[in-house]
Amino acid sequence: MRRRSSPQPWDLRALWVLAVTALISAPTPGGSALPPLQDPEGFLEKYGYLHQDNHIHNSVEMKTAVREFQLLYRLPITGELDSATLRQMAEPRCGVTDEGSQEMWAQRVNSIFSGKRSSGRATGRRRRSVAQAEKWYKRHLTYQIVNWPLHLSLGSVRLVVRAAFQLWSNVSGLVFQEVPEGPADIRLAFYKGDHNDGASNAFDGPGGTLAHAFLPRRGEAHFDMAERWTLNGHKGHNLFMVTAHEIGHTLGLEHSPVRHALMSPYYRKLGRNLVPSWDDIIAVQQLYGKPSGERPVRLPGQVLHATLQQWEFTELHDSRRPSDQPLYCQGVFDAITVDQNDTVLIFRGSVYWTVSADGRVNGPMSLRQRWSNLPPAIEAAAFSPLDSKLYFFKGKRMWRYTSNVLDSGFPRRSSELGLPSHPDSAFFYSPLGHLVLFKGSRYYVLNLRTLHQEPYYPRRLTDWTGVPQGTNGALTRPADSPTAAGLSKWDVIKMSVDEERVIVLTPALQRSETGTPVSTLVSGSSSSSSRR
Repeated sequence: MRRRSSPQPWDLRALWVLAVTALISAPTPGGSALPPLQDPEGFLEKYGYLHQDNHIHNSVEMKTAVREFQLLYRLPITGELDSATLRQMAEPRCGVTDEGSQEMWAQRVNSIFSGKRSSGRATGRRRRSVAQAEKWYKRHLTYQIVNWPLHLSLGSVRLVVRAAFQLWSNVSGLVFQEVPEGPADIRLAFYKGDHNDGASNAFDGPGGTLAHAFLPRRGEAHFDMAERWTLNGHKGHNLFMVTAHEIGHTLGLEHSPVRHALMSPYYRKLGRNLVPSWDDIIAVQQLYGKPSGERPVRLPGQVLHATLQQWEFTELHDSRRPSDQPLYCQGVFDAITVDQNDTVLIFRGSVYWTVSADGRVNGPMSLRQRWSNLPPAIEAAAFSPLDSKLYFFKGKRMWRYTSNVLDSGFPRRSSELGLPSHPDSAFFYSPLGHLVLFKGSRYYVLNLRTLHQEPYYPRRLTDWTGVPQGTNGALTRPADSPTAAGLSKWDVIKMSVDEERVIVLTPALQRSETGTPVSTLVSGSSSSSSRR
């Protein structure tokens, strides 16, 4: 049987792995493969399925708690911690307890058929201690952004938060107004780890708990600063989606068992099925009534579309950004590659930059003006010297360009090629003569002649020792070429590769409170892979 091909030590001489030192923390290995849940019992305690009195539970209590969790999330009800249940528990989610959610949802459904408005009070299990009240007794609420991730501009964050509040005012009798300072009804802030909300509310770093909020009238929503917050795309966690969910809690809404509801506790990517769902609307209108006839009602898609139009402009024209770095170094980019002239191309949103071999930077320039029909916020890009073509990946499709002209028959569905959707990064790997794509804990090899995945792939990313999951982009450079401008500001992890180096860029490492990069130098070599 044919041996699986993989990067071999004798193929390699200089693999350089660069860790981007932007202003947030790098996710722990995750990608498409979730880390195992270390403490299911602690999880069930934290989210209200088990009492936390003495942390000792018998098998009957555990089985009952697991069954409740499975019921709420529409899993096969076995009462056992099977793989599907553990996988669901390990998904990124809101840190607010699920306690009382099922009962309140049942009351909402009953009220639809009975024609009576729900009281908004759960029965059965005890309510969490932070619930001082379940609604605001006024219709005009103010909010304030206390701080924000430094890799995002304040202008962008304000637009995201405003759009998230608009989703709720669009379907209720509430009106929201931002106040930059002074007292505010609702305050949004980013914190790391333990932030004086109690041990059970301490943030756990990348993945796991993304954010939590408090019911009225404390009016606070807290976000984990260690997460990789993004405005669009599929890398990291979308700030708009999480903010809209946490705002729901500050208005008095509990979690919803409806899978596609905004108030579903598990993270949802930004997609076509934009919230709020019917269950979200019923829940907020039972507390605050319907919107007044005087206000124009905007569809959720219209709210977000109008906001998206402003994000790119705000990012590129924020006067408070430091001027001593190229703009692409001041945040998270979407993808990186080279062109036929060995010029580095760095992509972000609807624009791109070029960096020549001698370090000259041009941009930002319009993506569409150079590559027509290419959508913004691409997820991976790679240039192949084999056929002098540029390959772009986004979502479930691949685009191929020759001399900046889209090839006939493209874009094509990734599944037709045997490739995953939403790849982390892509690059041309000369020892194989094919494209390599990283996605989560695996990598894929695309044969450029057949446009199909090579046999015996995907394989585990551990074949590339030292390359973490969730990379931002990758490219090849001559081994003796200088590092492109801006890349020199990133940490270098040296590994091996024939007369050239492959530069893999990972999500941002943490910076200290003073802005000084907190980084480590990691070294290793690509592992031999005869293992199956």
